[in-house]
Amino acid sequence: MTEKLLSPLRTRPWPERWLTRVLGAALSGTAYLLCLPWDLRDRVRIPGASDETTPVPGAGVLLLAAALLLLAAYFGHRDALAWPLLLVAVPPAVLMHLSLRTHPGPPDGFAHAWPLVWAFHTLLIATGVLVAAAVARQFRDEPQDDEAVFAHTCDA
Repeated sequence: MTEKLLSPLRTRPWPERWLTRVLGAALSGTAYLLCLPWDLRDRVRIPGASDETTPVPGAGVLLLAAALLLLAAYFGHRDALAWPLLLVAVPPAVLMHLSLRTHPGPPDGFAHAWPLVWAFHTLLIATGVLVAAAVARQFRDEPQDDEAVFAHTCDA
């Protein structure tokens, strides 16, 4: 069973391959929805207080980061390097874009800064996913594509 769960996806039948990829994307989006609240507007913590705080909990951010890194490592180990980026980083980026787009900030001059916030966080997520996937690829049992090509040209 473990061999089936950790074998390269390109060796699996195409329905299993695509079902695994769709499940990974769904898990990534679900992790975002469970760990971060949908409404990201600032609000006062205590009624009558003058300072506003964002309702994003630190534990939620850490749980989301851990879930995305685990998914990225899993897909980095099993699939080509571009797939973890598409399956793990894109769903949270799309959901964050929708959340920031539907809940604009207050009209204090920073209302139109959400594209920069979204771009920064998307870049941060994508970088983490690519690094985790690249590290996980190093633990494959089979030679990498570049190594196989190099070994083939050296044998000739």
